[in-house]
Amino acid sequence: MLFPTLTPTAPDIPDAITIGDDRLSREDLVGAATAVAERVAGARVLAVYARPTTDTVLAIVGCLIAGVAAVPVPPDSGPREIEHILGDSGAQAWLGAAPDDPTLPVIPVRRYARSWHRHPEPPESSIALVLYTSGTTGLPKGVPITRSAIAAGLDALGDAWQWTADDALAHGLPLFHVHGLILGMLGPLRRGGRLIHTVTPTPQNYAAAMSRGATMFFGVPTVWTRVASDPAAAQALSPARLLVSGSAPLPVPVFEKIRDLTGHEIIERYGMTETMITVSTRVDGERRPGWVGFPLDGVETRLREGDLDLPHDGESVGDLHVRGPMMSSGYLHQPEKTAGAGSGASGPNPNESWLDDGFFATGDVAVIDPGGMHRIVGRRATDLIKSGGFRIGAGEIETVLLGHPAVDEVAVIGAPDDDLGQRIVAYVVGGRVPDTELIDLVAGELSHHKRPREIRFVESLPRNAMGKVQKKLLD
Repeated sequence: MLFPTLTPTAPDIPDAITIGDDRLSREDLVGAATAVAERVAGARVLAVYARPTTDTVLAIVGCLIAGVAAVPVPPDSGPREIEHILGDSGAQAWLGAAPDDPTLPVIPVRRYARSWHRHPEPPESSIALVLYTSGTTGLPKGVPITRSAIAAGLDALGDAWQWTADDALAHGLPLFHVHGLILGMLGPLRRGGRLIHTVTPTPQNYAAAMSRGATMFFGVPTVWTRVASDPAAAQALSPARLLVSGSAPLPVPVFEKIRDLTGHEIIERYGMTETMITVSTRVDGERRPGWVGFPLDGVETRLREGDLDLPHDGESVGDLHVRGPMMSSGYLHQPEKTAGAGSGASGPNPNESWLDDGFFATGDVAVIDPGGMHRIVGRRATDLIKSGGFRIGAGEIETVLLGHPAVDEVAVIGAPDDDLGQRIVAYVVGGRVPDTELIDLVAGELSHHKRPREIRFVESLPRNAMGKVQKKLLD
């Protein structure tokens, strides 16, 4: 059963779900979501306009009870993207809220309706959610996620993080991606604890969640950077059990500043829409700044360069492949981007291929040390720089630059260069200092060949909804 605690006989929790100032008891959640399930039973696919509201929770849970695939749609999507998601997913209607001038019927979510009908548990192999990628290389791709994948992923994290029904999870992340929706909303429902959604992930809101009994906090690196810049808010999180960061690499200086302010070493983890979370540091293990931990239970990883396996020596940089029970099995309606090119091969689209031997080629390059600890260098297309015959990870340069007091944010890319192949360019947000000061800092702490050849000061870095820097928009 996906949610063993969501039954009419389960003990009630008065504040099982809190979103802003709106609350649902566990009894209210079960009764109202089951009433939603009654209304949508027999549907195949429904779109949910995934704003941070209790209606969104009821819509998603109602679909899961009824065995209807839910398609969470980002509320900041433009008309073209919405049209693509609705058409590609085959959504038959909107459930709950809808954008202006909806092109599909709208089924209301009746917050105060109640039903205690017992629906049979849908098959584990049935599609629970269709999540859409961020669309950084074209229109978003649909990723069907099964009930068994959700259960396997959440249980593996439950083991790694010692996540129990005694925990109250607080975050302010969007409810349409793996991080905020599956981990951040469905996680507490499966583990049996409470959810405190802060609507917006500000340091003040996170600090206030402590008064509501929060024990765990989720955030993307941008959130933790802001928390680290607010010492009072950061120190308010000291009594929490666990702080978790994901969706993008956490800068080492932010890790260290949070540790100094709160006493917490942030848990880092690694995953994608296509795979959910496959690698994480553990609550009872080492938390090394800049490293994302070990494969979760049931997960295998490997490093590849073409068809060759690379050693786990802490230095060799290779393409990261993952395999595990929480993975999706392919893109919706895109067999040419799903199929691999033979057992163990990187495939024609190594950034987005499920391989014949069950591994997924993530498109990320990584390092694995002899003990099995993983460090993500970054995306092969944007974070692996080949300059003067050297293979250089953008992340290690960014970490050094972030250690300079004038640098607030930075993104390092490889720009085409007739002589070097690629030259290292750093985009810097922060106080203006001489270029040579930043270039010499990197040359002194790393290697001469890893120094930026150019510093470009900018007002901000382009980011997507999850806070990831969109390096392809930098030129």
